[in-house]
This record gives sequence, C-alpha cells and structure tokens, in this order.
Amino acid sequence: MATYPITKRGSELLKAELHKLKTVERPAVIQAISEARAQGDLSENADYDAAKERQGFIEGRIQEVEGKLSAAQVIDPTSIQADGQVVFGATVELEDEDTGYRVTYQIVGEDEADLKHGRINISSPIARALIGKLSGDTAVVLAPGGERVYEVVAVQYV
Repeated sequence: MATYPITKRGSELLKAELHKLKTVERPAVIQAISEARAQGDLSENADYDAAKERQGFIEGRIQEVEGKLSAAQVIDPTSIQADGQVVFGATVELEDEDTGYRVTYQIVGEDEADLKHGRINISSPIARALIGKLSGDTAVVLAPGGERVYEVVAVQYV
C-alpha cells in the first residue's frame, strides 16, 4: 500500500473530523432517517430521501478519512533534521525577485493545503521547485502567468 505524507497537525485534523463524523454526524442522520420513516409512505418522502443521501455521503467520507489515516506517513515538522534544506513540512520564506514581495509557505500534504493560511500542497509547482533548496538559493517556478523566480530567504521547521 502506498503511503502519502501528512503533517502531525494534518493527521490530528483528520482524526478530529473522523471522530465528529462517527459521534455526531452519523447518529444525527440515523435519527433523521428514523423520523422520516415515521412519517409514512417512503416513496414520496423528500425528508427520507435527503437523509439517506446524507447518510451515504457521511459513510463515504468516513471510509475515505479512515483510508487516508491508514496510509498516512505522519511527519512532525519540529523533529525534522534537514540542515536548512526545504523538505516536506518545512516553512519557507520566499522573496519574489521581480517585485520584492515576501511570502511564507509551509509545504504540506494534499488534504492540508490552504493557500489563504500559507500551506501549499507538496505536489504544487512551487513546492516541487523549492524541495531541496537552501536559504539563499533561487527557485524557478513555471506559473500560469509565466516563469517566476523566488529567492529562499529562510527555512524553518515549526
């Protein structure tokens, strides 16, 4: 079975989601189905149909999250010893060489990526261009708007 990387934080978020799905969402949808059944004729009962559809979604998501957790390789960024190299889990401060604009990203797994919060997917073009770089190195990224050049200002493992 193939594994995929996930940060410790990402693993905890998936575990919390799984717990909520099993202890809150699943019992609520079971109750909704029970109430809809009590209304009588199921062939014309929109509440029943909606509850059954919601149940299918919840059960599918439970299986998906359990599968991801079982295949996850949890990496704690604070325990990484990469000698200043950009690796999975690292937080990288970049400076755009054209504009001087600075931005900070953490390289994370697919399920954790959130650009608004500075977390980019390991398989994104910018993350792939940064892997293996050291502070002071430049990375060339092929972006939709053309080629972008970034200087790695700092690398942290937080």
